[in-house]
Amino acid sequence: MLEHFPFYLALIVLIVLLIMLANKIRVAYPVLLVLAGLAFYFIPGAPVLKIDPELIFIIFLPPLLYEAAWANSWKELWHWRRIIGSFAFVVVFLTAISVAVVANAFIPGFSLALGFLLGGIVSPPDAVSAAAILKFVKVPKRMSSILEGESLLNDASSLIIFRFAMIAVATGQFVWQQAALSFAWMLIGGVGIGLFVALLFLKAHKWLPTEVNMDIILSLVTPYAMYIGAEEVHASGVLAVVSGGLFLSYHRHSFLSGSARLRGETVWQSLVFLLNGLVFLLIGLDLSEIISGLHQEGISIYTATGYGLLITAVLIVGRLLAGYGAVIVTKLASYVITVADKNPGMKAPLVLGWTGMRGVVSLAAALSIPTVLADGSPFPHRNLILYITFVVILVTLVLQGLTLPVLIKKLQLPVFNDHLPEEETEELIREALAKESLDYLQSNHPDLLTESVYLQKMARQWKAQINPAEPSTMNSQVKAVYYKILEKQRQWLIARNNSDERIDEEIVRHFLHQLDLEEEKLKAE
Repeated sequence: MLEHFPFYLALIVLIVLLIMLANKIRVAYPVLLVLAGLAFYFIPGAPVLKIDPELIFIIFLPPLLYEAAWANSWKELWHWRRIIGSFAFVVVFLTAISVAVVANAFIPGFSLALGFLLGGIVSPPDAVSAAAILKFVKVPKRMSSILEGESLLNDASSLIIFRFAMIAVATGQFVWQQAALSFAWMLIGGVGIGLFVALLFLKAHKWLPTEVNMDIILSLVTPYAMYIGAEEVHASGVLAVVSGGLFLSYHRHSFLSGSARLRGETVWQSLVFLLNGLVFLLIGLDLSEIISGLHQEGISIYTATGYGLLITAVLIVGRLLAGYGAVIVTKLASYVITVADKNPGMKAPLVLGWTGMRGVVSLAAALSIPTVLADGSPFPHRNLILYITFVVILVTLVLQGLTLPVLIKKLQLPVFNDHLPEEETEELIREALAKESLDYLQSNHPDLLTESVYLQKMARQWKAQINPAEPSTMNSQVKAVYYKILEKQRQWLIARNNSDERIDEEIVRHFLHQLDLEEEKLKAE
């Protein structure tokens, strides 16, 4: 381990350089990282990075899922709940079944249980890859909201499938009644434990005399506590992290200071940046061992590649069919219930169907397969499953990842009327915050408003609705009033975001971030 430490440091530097290169040439960084992972196979003497399969989920998944939940909007998730739910559960389940049937029919020695295991691994699209690609092109807000929401839940549903398939492969049997009860407990227990742990940490932040560093450390511990707590009682650790993360994200302004939010955001971005980079390179570092395992199984690399391409085709076609199937179901449902958009058109489903790049979760699931069963016998076709997963990730990232921006530009997606225009939203918020601040000052501190030069300046700025002026000296009394004004603005933003579906939460979060920065500047004066 220690003799390879310089190599691991070089690996981190390589990740940074590759992502810098990806940004410069405007290519999604997961594409370059997975290609770099492939290149390691051809480097003589490159160390093999070995990680205990049982630790893969614990190391990588909790923080990645927690950060994704923290960044997601509960309002958008609820607004698009039907299509997100259908893609995250129904489509994932149907995809796993399709993969199981095709693998059982065309891959020698692949039982339905093994096929279902493979389906659970490769069925969830990767939100990291999609987000990295979509940042170079402008897409309707609804599409990014659906993709982000789907990515939270499809990881949970696919890993539940993965777990049941693992049991079936290990025991050779599958009892539907027990599976149904276990499935119900995994859902209910996972969500319940996640919310319970989240509530405990929320109270700890509020009641304990913490400061910024302690708050950040607690936030790093939180997802692991949720995941391990749920897994210990055989519930879904993924759902625990997702539900708990959404709960804490929704209440973030009630228990974290502005300093903790600002500094915590920086820490979490760096951590997730590193974990995503490492996980995309992991498969390349272990590829030589996987291919050796294929040879031991008597499977040529060309044959295994063909199987991988076959499964990739099933996934791509299945997701495209699901996209257009959602349009048909939406139109039929509009005659019975109220739907968000009963005529989404034919372009958006094509883009949604083409965003099926696989990535982090599929890699983590494949690598977590144990090398041996409980009786000591080798896990059947483990190396083939790993290789097929690698092919799926490589092909979907390169093929779909490189062509998706071109497809979006060619299609010229319509402008949906889901949210107010960005400029109109920003103007609305600025006017409302100015009015809220002036009303508070005039109602509660009219004397200070006439005495303080600083508050008079701020009042003029709010009236003119311009950017903040250069800071002036404030005494402690004026600072206390200004703190209260910032909190009133924060409360208005949160309340308006919760009450108005047409307000884009991303813009609201931008304003909340600005309030945190203003509060930090106030502390420094």
